[in-house]
Amino acid sequence: MTQTATRDDDVAAGPRASAERQGDVRLSLQGVDAFYGQIQALRGVSLEVRQGEIVTLLGSNGAGKSTTLKTISGLVRARQGDVCLEGESIARLPAHQIARRGVVHVPEGRRVLRGLTVKENLELGAFTLKDNALRRQRLEEVYALFPILHERRHQDGSLLSGGQQQMLAMGRALMHGPNVMLLDEPSMGLAPKLVTEIMRIIKRLNEAGTTILLVEQNARLALRLAHYAYVIENGEIRMQGDAAAMREDASVVKAYLGLGD
Repeated sequence: MTQTATRDDDVAAGPRASAERQGDVRLSLQGVDAFYGQIQALRGVSLEVRQGEIVTLLGSNGAGKSTTLKTISGLVRARQGDVCLEGESIARLPAHQIARRGVVHVPEGRRVLRGLTVKENLELGAFTLKDNALRRQRLEEVYALFPILHERRHQDGSLLSGGQQQMLAMGRALMHGPNVMLLDEPSMGLAPKLVTEIMRIIKRLNEAGTTILLVEQNARLALRLAHYAYVIENGEIRMQGDAAAMREDASVVKAYLGLGD
């Protein structure tokens, strides 16, 4: 697994989860199988994301991390099993209806729309919102969180740096008012200083009440940030547990994440 050269102590650790997880289950997968054609990508995947948590899903390239997020957001259909939001199945809903229920996916690669300004890219995140005052309020909140986006609001979003485009992608998701934010490799391709800044922003979002399912290539940093962690291998969940405890177990890190000292 590729690791971004960012020091663990550059990002403050999240709160240590207790042995008994707290909060209501916001999002769950129950025995999910998913396929690309005849190729099975997920095998009986079950996991939970509770209210107020950062949950991280870790594993090597091709293990099924991004497919899990795509299955939650409706871009890939679960062939078996179920995906539930607050106890209600969303597995058979089209992607746009899942998004309207507040499950917002920030995909790998950021997907900033060329030819649209930063402000226009952000406003696309609130395209279903009829309340103009609320739309303006959310826009101001995004600008407060990401001042560079306000500074460059009239610039073509595709001309931003990689880190700024990641901020734009996250800001666009926040415009939707997410119940659960799905973040796929937010640090990919970024310089270490920008990785640190993005992780601090994710922590701030969570502290402000956003529930997050995080897929992240920098496993040590993700385990420092998260409350709870799952490890996926060959499309199957191989282990799960308190993120802080998992991070401190050198044998776990080496065996499952390929990150020996």
